[in-house]
This record gives sequence, structure tokens and C-alpha cells, in this order.
Amino acid sequence: ESTDCQRTAFLLCKQWTLYSVTPLYRFHNTYLRDYARLLSAFIAAEKQKGLAVEVGAELDIKVTVSSIPDLKGSDRDQAAILVQLSLRSSYSSKNSEDKLVWSGCFCCVFGDHLCENVPADFTCLPLFLVNGAESYTSIVGTWFQKTFDCCFHRLAISPLNLSWMAAMWTGCTVDKTTSATELIFSVPCLPYPLDISYAIHSEDAKALWDTVQKTPGEITQEEVDVFMDCLYSHFHRHFKIHLSATKLVKVSTAVASAHCDGIIKFLQSKYLTGVLMLLTELAISRIQ
Repeated sequence: ESTDCQRTAFLLCKQWTLYSVTPLYRFHNTYLRDYARLLSAFIAAEKQKGLAVEVGAELDIKVTVSSIPDLKGSDRDQAAILVQLSLRSSYSSKNSEDKLVWSGCFCCVFGDHLCENVPADFTCLPLFLVNGAESYTSIVGTWFQKTFDCCFHRLAISPLNLSWMAAMWTGCTVDKTTSATELIFSVPCLPYPLDISYAIHSEDAKALWDTVQKTPGEITQEEVDVFMDCLYSHFHRHFKIHLSATKLVKVSTAVASAHCDGIIKFLQSKYLTGVLMLLTELAISRIQ
């Protein structure tokens, strides 16, 4: 377990942008080093506005493509693929470490049902997590789309899914709770942007969820609705504001935080697989 945590620790406490990806055509784990060299040359050519670049030449951007077998939900899932871009400094010595400037991770956690009817030539990695400059994301995405005939789409998170996340993550037990559960709502139909932040002590939020959840380990839409309605009622009692008339745009808990724009931050390695499973489901529903 400690080894698994070390291999997936790069995901924790960073802000990731979510994308859904259609199956990759003729992608093979045995050619990851070749992909890294080709992508490196493509990035250099894009930066030099189309000038030809020799594949394998020493470039300012170092590309690493590696497999993470531990980052999956079941044996039927494809191993996750990590793409990293590092910046070589011309002033540093050869022994100094390169500066990591961009990371992208393709993964599929408990996405077995997606792969059942997909031809053998396709690899299913529907969830793509990105940390880094959007300019690199665009270049890397373009190369993957051209090379493997796939499509990328930004993965937004609906208020309904955010409410599920609030309920599920509130019910999780963590060793240390240093922050409150926070819900952020956007008020519609105003000439200026207005957000409402609603913070609840984590212990109080969990106590409320424990009274709502009927079967431990199982969650229903009715339970999520009751949980949110209780929070709305409590808020209205104190501030006379109907949160049900607003839009839930962000959820922050001790487990993770998620924004409706498809931005997520993982805070607990213990629940990493569970959060990725939910995000994989959202990515699959986006591309089906």
C-alpha cells in the first residue's frame, strides 16, 4: 500500500483540469519511449512555428511518457499513462534535475463497462488530468488527436454531481480534519458576479450525513437531496436566503475539492481511487 501511495503521490495537493478522451486507436504501452521522442519533436516544431526538428535531438523540453500500473480500479482497467514535460536549463549542469512544467495523466478507474464493446485496436483511458500551462495542453492534445485519432473535451461537473461529491466526501472518515466542509454557490440573474460561501464544521456535516444515510456504503439520490435540503434549511433559518435558487459551483472537503469548471484537487491518498472512479464515470458519460 505504501508503494502504491508513493507512485500516485504526484496527484495529491495539485490543481488538475479534467478532460474526457475517446478511445485511442493503436496505442501500445510497448512504444512509450517512441511516443516521448515523437511528442518532444512535435512540441519543438510547434514552438519554432513549424520548422522541421529532428526526432531524438537534444531539445529544451524533455518529454517522459510512463505507465502507472497501480493507478486503476480493477485488473480489466488499462494501466494509467503519465505524460510529463520538463524544462532543461541551459545554465544548469548535466547532473541537475530538470524543472517539471506540465503533467498529464490518462487513466481508467473501474471503467470495465466502457471496454466491453470496444475493438481490440482501441485503448480506453477516458479520463485525462492536466496540471500545467494551457499552451502545453493544447500542443499535447493536438499530437495525441493526430496520432491516435481521439478527441478531447473539457469535463465540466454539474451542480447535481457536485452535491453527490459533497455528500460522499462528507461521509468519509479521515485521520486529520484541518478544514471545514465548504460549499460555494453562484447567484444567477445579477448584473455582477456574486458568490455565497457556506462553511460547515466537518464533524457537524458528517453527523448530519450519518443521520441521513440509511445503508452504510450505499448512497441514493434521495439521501443526497435530503442532505442538501437540510443544509439549505439551516442556512435559510440564519440568513433568510434560499440557496436552492442558486447554483452550486464548488465543493471543498478534507477528501478533495471540485469546481464546476472541471477543476479538482485530491487531498487524501486513502480515497484517491474512489474519487477517480467517480470522475471516470463522468468522463465516460461525456463521450458516450
